[in-house]
Parts: sequence; C-alpha cells; structure tokens
Amino acid sequence: MSAPEQDLIDQSLLFEVIENQLADGEPAFVKATLLRLCMTGHSREDALELMACALAPEMVAVIEQEQKFNLARYQQHLELLPQTPWLGEE
Repeated sequence: MSAPEQDLIDQSLLFEVIENQLADGEPAFVKATLLRLCMTGHSREDALELMACALAPEMVAVIEQEQKFNLARYQQHLELLPQTPWLGEE
C-alpha cells in the first residue's frame, strides 16, 4: 500500500470491513479467498493483511476519489493474492 493510501485508510478500518464481509457472507468470494490463503499456508492474520491490500485501492477510490466501489476489481485483486501486482512492488 502506498503512503497516501496508508494515511487515508487506517488498517483497522480495512480489517473491520473484511470481518464484516466474512460475517455477512457477502460477497462470497471474500470467504473463499480467506479459506484459499489459509489452506496454502498463510495464517489467518497474514491472509487478512493480504486481503486488506486488495481492499485498500477500492476504499481509496470511494473515499478520496468519490467513485463507486468496484466489486469486480476487488474480486480480481483477491483472486491474485498472495501476489499484489497492483501495488507496483512486484
């Protein structure tokens, strides 16, 4: 996550959103991602941190750029995990 995203979006907010999605079962691909990451050797905490990296760009778009949440892009980012090419670090 870039420095501006870190300033704008608190990590605890990202975790709260993901935990709410998991509790609600919506979108279903969030739980599927958590299960996939845990089954491939990631701890739950590490998996949630990775998932927060996928959620952060969407939250920035909504809060800072006043865009609609892009559910399809969020799903694509989750599907790429543990890789995070949208962060430009890989």
